[in-house]
Amino acid sequence: MTLSSSVAPLEKVPLETYVPPAKPSLIGLSRAEIADRLGEIGVAPAQRKMRTQQLWHWMYFRGAKSFAEMTSVSRDMRAQLEQHFTVDRPEVVAEQISNDGTRKWLLRLPSGDTFQKAHEVECVYIPETDRGTLCVSSQVGCTLNCSFCHTGTQRLVRNLTAGEIVGQIMVARDRLNDWADRETPTGSRLVTNVVMMGMGEPLYNFDAVRDALLITADNEGIGISRRRITLSTSGVVPNIIRTGEEIGVMLAISLHAVRDELRNELVPLNRKYPIAELLQACRDYPGSSNARRITFEYVMLKGVNDSLDDAKLLVKLLKGIPAKINLIPFNPWPGSRYECSDWEQIEKFSEYIFNAGYSSPVRTPRGRDILAACGQLKSETEKLSARERQALRAMAMTD
Repeated sequence: MTLSSSVAPLEKVPLETYVPPAKPSLIGLSRAEIADRLGEIGVAPAQRKMRTQQLWHWMYFRGAKSFAEMTSVSRDMRAQLEQHFTVDRPEVVAEQISNDGTRKWLLRLPSGDTFQKAHEVECVYIPETDRGTLCVSSQVGCTLNCSFCHTGTQRLVRNLTAGEIVGQIMVARDRLNDWADRETPTGSRLVTNVVMMGMGEPLYNFDAVRDALLITADNEGIGISRRRITLSTSGVVPNIIRTGEEIGVMLAISLHAVRDELRNELVPLNRKYPIAELLQACRDYPGSSNARRITFEYVMLKGVNDSLDDAKLLVKLLKGIPAKINLIPFNPWPGSRYECSDWEQIEKFSEYIFNAGYSSPVRTPRGRDILAACGQLKSETEKLSARERQALRAMAMTD
């Protein structure tokens, strides 16, 4: 296939910044930040640690949606908190449930700017027999312009806050009745894994993503192990090492090509951080080992990156990196110029990688019928195609 000769810009500039509402939510704040907020409303220093721990437990362990639910907090304290703060998370505008059980939520983000259009992002839950994976967004839109990705075709509106990121996980637990006191025979969770693979480039919103994931991994709250949290990046090299040092989660790289010339087209960020530089950052990633392998994501594009020569070079490039390779059948979206590789070719590609000693699972497409599959997320409903609008009209609106 012939690739476009037009040169996409490396990065987009955010069009807006976050404006907090008059009564801000405590969701997304660290323990130290919550203690500071309590001090601002007159809570005595001697009480702040205890009050902070109470709030933390109710918000992140039990999933309280209001201060009124926090029965271990005094009535006067609850009234004082209610006067100044909320524990709001993003609002569910619509929910779609795929034929395969995948759920996609369209989430509206509150803002203190009454003149600003309400922003929306998408979050996807993928149930499997041995796990439940939640795909979380980090930006409204995306900084990057990856040519095969639907999300990359929209503008970058703004970064999400830590509260808006961790709030997506809380919404999923709300909708799935997945908090600590849910009644199940085993008490096991439905959301067991989190992947930062939704809308946006997480490493261009590093601080908020870090703060949200540290809350997510906190054993006294949401409690999802760092080994069950994966951050996917298109290759923002300077922040890859920081991710290992400051967050300590599993790393995934959206690679998709083994030659700089092609990757420049598919992932324009490659012009800033080429393959050799990216792979060196992976070799230096703190904590990587055979038990904590780096995942390399490789979308299969017919006639573009799916030859056996590509497979051979991929194996050569990854030598010395504890790695596994996720082969992703391309998920078509309206207006895309790419096609998915033939299944026979995907199997040949996978077999070569496997025989070279790498795990090379082919990711089963999930949620295609509701545009919830990899690379299909898009938030701006006014710009959706006729097919997407038809899907939206079929959404199950819920309270």
